[in-house]
Amino acid sequence: MGSKSCCICPLLRMTCATGPLSKAGFLSPEQEAARASDLEERALRGSHRSLQSRQRVQMQGAMTLDAVSPGPLALPGLLFVATLLLPALFFLLTRRIRRPGEPPLIKGWLPYLGMALKFWKDPLTFLQTLQRQHGDTFTVLLGGRYITFVLDPFQYQYVMKNPKQLSFEKFSRRLSAKAFSVKKLLTDDDLHDDLHRGFLLLQGKPLDALLETMIQEVKEIFESQLLKATDWRTERMFAFCSSLVFEITFTTIYGKILADNQKQIISEIRDDFLKFDDIFPYLVSDIPIQLLRNAESMQKKIIKCLTPEKVAQMHGRSEIVQERQDTLKKYYRHEDFEIGAHHLGLLWASLANTIPAMFWAMYYILRHPEAMEALRDEIDSFLQSTGQKKGPGISVHFTREQLDSLVCLESTILEVLRLCSYSSIIREVQEDMDFSSETRSYSLRKGDFVAVFPPMIHNDPEVFNAPKEFRFDRFIEDGKKKTTFFKGGKKLKSYIMPFGLGTSKCPGRYFAVNEMKLLLIIFLTYFDLEIIDRKPVGLNHSRMFLGIQHPDSDVSFRYKAKSWRS
Repeated sequence: MGSKSCCICPLLRMTCATGPLSKAGFLSPEQEAARASDLEERALRGSHRSLQSRQRVQMQGAMTLDAVSPGPLALPGLLFVATLLLPALFFLLTRRIRRPGEPPLIKGWLPYLGMALKFWKDPLTFLQTLQRQHGDTFTVLLGGRYITFVLDPFQYQYVMKNPKQLSFEKFSRRLSAKAFSVKKLLTDDDLHDDLHRGFLLLQGKPLDALLETMIQEVKEIFESQLLKATDWRTERMFAFCSSLVFEITFTTIYGKILADNQKQIISEIRDDFLKFDDIFPYLVSDIPIQLLRNAESMQKKIIKCLTPEKVAQMHGRSEIVQERQDTLKKYYRHEDFEIGAHHLGLLWASLANTIPAMFWAMYYILRHPEAMEALRDEIDSFLQSTGQKKGPGISVHFTREQLDSLVCLESTILEVLRLCSYSSIIREVQEDMDFSSETRSYSLRKGDFVAVFPPMIHNDPEVFNAPKEFRFDRFIEDGKKKTTFFKGGKKLKSYIMPFGLGTSKCPGRYFAVNEMKLLLIIFLTYFDLEIIDRKPVGLNHSRMFLGIQHPDSDVSFRYKAKSWRS
């Protein structure tokens, strides 16, 4: 979730409106107006199948509508009007032709959708095919948006170096407004800048303090609950990770809820948050929130749990939360509902990618005994070198520098992120311009988007041998961290980008990775772990551009606390 930008979080950048989370849900005002009639007509259709197909593409992935379905439809008369407008809309969306100097244009034959169905079915194969046909730069129509992909890793820098013409700011603020109901950020630059400065508290000494708090929370939760499992307990892995990561993250950042029924309160907030996260891809689309059943009420329910009064009552709030409280007081009245909306954004950014990343880390480690053995050996060697002994109760302790020194653990996490992260660095073209690189120049149109898609390089066999395989030691060389990778005989500056690139890197990335490291150390040190389901699990691409993908199914595993003999 550290610099001026966001996944795994790309975590907090979304909240402060400067990060690499999904931008595909935003258009310029002119484009939104041009598409408004289409959205209304499609929303009015009585066919659930038609609505589901449109939402699956427009909402960045092949999600079903089990988690969220449309609400009441408008008057039937509007359907007739919208039907009359459909031919004109078809013409508007298909009349674009490639101008001289522009990248190759791939529109497909479907109006509005363009190539979206093929893209979300298998994004990597789709883009690799277009790359072979058209080269490293081309423009694709995806769900009403024209996106120019820049796939040459040596050209990424040219996307990042011109923030005024290729902007992240405007549509990322619209994203926060849609997803979290944070409207003031749309117009208040001072508020944005003040909140952004607060993310410095996720680095350096403030991060050390957060880690100390996290260690105490981990000890308390494990000793009071998980270490009591002296016999095998079976759990569903994604549900287990969701519950554990939520409680640890929430109490580390926001502190403890001082109430006799605090466990029940935490569980209720967790369940509401997970439901909110399920519909998040819909919230950042062009679908009005009123058409998403229960979405608005669910959003407001969580916000009510994060009002200034509720947050002030939590014991042990982190420095970043206290700083955020103080900052928001300068811009809002104390009773303003939007203060809680800012906290919802922070909470979502802290959790939305860490939960699935933790799932995938446990999944791959449990499926690869050689990885588990290597990690346990590294942890044992570290504990011996620091004079720490394993025994009943959580007694081990790690500083941030010590966590960074565990080369095998870091390599394992990077490999997990390489395989499962589908973040994207996207910029909106603010004016007609020439996009120039070392090799050539292209003309770009105002209102289009430019995208760097890191999964392309993460899965490039020239950069990573056998890229589909999980290799826990891929980022180790001669017992040290491997940081040198090549393509075409040239050294790559950027080769692993789960947190974005440049100024759009997730500011909470250090917090998220340290949390994963700490939890994996505890599990591997104090528990026996076995995976039960042997079926392979794939990626569910419903959260395309949003960071770490969820699994397409959950798996069962079992654990029990190790017995210690004196």
